[in-house]
Order: sequence, then structure tokens, then C-alpha cells
Amino acid sequence: MLRVLAVDDEEPALEELLYLLRADPRVRAAEGATGATEALRRIGAALDAGPEGPGAVDVVFLDIHMAGLTGLDVARLLAGFAEPPLIVFVTAHEGFAVRAFDLKAVDYVLKPVRRERLAEAVRRVAELVGERSAVPGPGAAPGAAQVPGAPSAADQITVELGGVIRFVAVADIAYAEARGDYARLYTDTGSHLVRIPLSTLEERWRAHGFVRIHRRHLVALARIDELRLDAGAMSVRVGGAELPVSRRHARSLRDLLMRQRR
Repeated sequence: MLRVLAVDDEEPALEELLYLLRADPRVRAAEGATGATEALRRIGAALDAGPEGPGAVDVVFLDIHMAGLTGLDVARLLAGFAEPPLIVFVTAHEGFAVRAFDLKAVDYVLKPVRRERLAEAVRRVAELVGERSAVPGPGAAPGAAQVPGAPSAADQITVELGGVIRFVAVADIAYAEARGDYARLYTDTGSHLVRIPLSTLEERWRAHGFVRIHRRHLVALARIDELRLDAGAMSVRVGGAELPVSRRHARSLRDLLMRQRR
């Protein structure tokens, strides 16, 4: 169960957030801090005491606009610790989502906070904390089972859905389609429109196994189910979609698929 520190310099907002967090059965304890300085002091003491010490913190629900140090400043400072708590930003301002992404936030919840939206953020944190604890530490016995860590925020992309900023794992994206200066990202559960050119995504996601197959499409190589040839035209099947492969990319794609499946 999660140990939470909520930080907001507006006490009514802090009390409401704590009320919602304490009502979630996945939260063991939720404490509040009314400013960045108090939050950093408490987190520093918790880290010094160790993960099972008094006041331990798994996740910080952090407001951005505060007097003195902002929530973004706090996140930057925490990044200097060896094992900092996870961060969820809670703010009335949508414009900081990209910076939150850069600071490896788990989620970005907009005020006024809705119970179901907060529950989704808690779910994500609980999954990450569970996977963290399942990974053996440096002193683990040889041969101990290794559980892959969850994707970091560097492996995610921010999208907006119904006025809510969310993080989508790159690993969940099957392919992307160019829409001018935008791109539409397709996952198993739906699609998201982002204001990023496909050429930019191609550069960013090359290390994640994405390949360009057409001027309009960027595809996760591991998501290709079939390669088809019909009257000299090549296409691939990705889930329920059939996507054309341009002549320019046909040979390199075929070679990549052959190497991957050896």
C-alpha cells in the first residue's frame, strides 16, 4: 500500500486532496505539506531513514504554483536523489505538461480534482511501486528472478483526452499516422492526436523499435503481424489495420523483419 505526501500551499485544496487520497484503499497513509520547503525537509528525512523508516514516502502529489519554490523546482531537486519518490503533478494549469514529462512525472492531474481521475493516477503509481519492490536489490541472491521495471517517463508521451492530460507509454503504441504538423497515435484501445510531426517521432522512437514504412506511417516493428505482397505492392498488417509500404522503404523493412525473426 502507498505512503503519500501531498503538497499544496492552498490549505482547502490540500485538505480536499488528502480526503480523496485517504479514501482510496490502495493508500496506507497520506500526509500533507503546505509548501515546498516543508515537503523537501520531510522527504529528505524519509530518505535518510530508509524505505521502511518512519515517514517513508512512495509518491508525492505535487502542486506546481506555490509561493517560493514551485512544484517543478521540487521535482528537479528530488531528481538528484538516488531513489526519489515518484511524482504526480496536481495543478490547475495545463501548460506545464511537457515540463512535467521531462521531469519523469508518473501522471499530471488537473484541478478541480475528480475522484475517478485521481484513482487512475493512484493506480498507475501503485503498479510502479509494486514493480519497483519486485526488483531484487544489489544484495539479492544470484539467480533471483528479475522483473523488468516499468517504462520511465522518458518512454512516454503526453496526450490530451477530454481536457485531461495523460501519459501514454510508447510501448503501447502500435503505429503513428502523419496528419500535417500533427500525428495520430494508435494503441490497442484507441487513438490520440498530438501536435508533433511524424519526422520528429521517427527520430525520438528509433531506439524503441519504430520504423518508417511510408511517408504517412511510422510502425512499431514488433507490432507487425504480417508482411503482404500483392501484384508488386507491399503492405503490413498491424492489429486490425493494413498499412501500405512505399517502394522506398520496402527492402529495408523486409530485411529488418527477417533479422528480427531469425
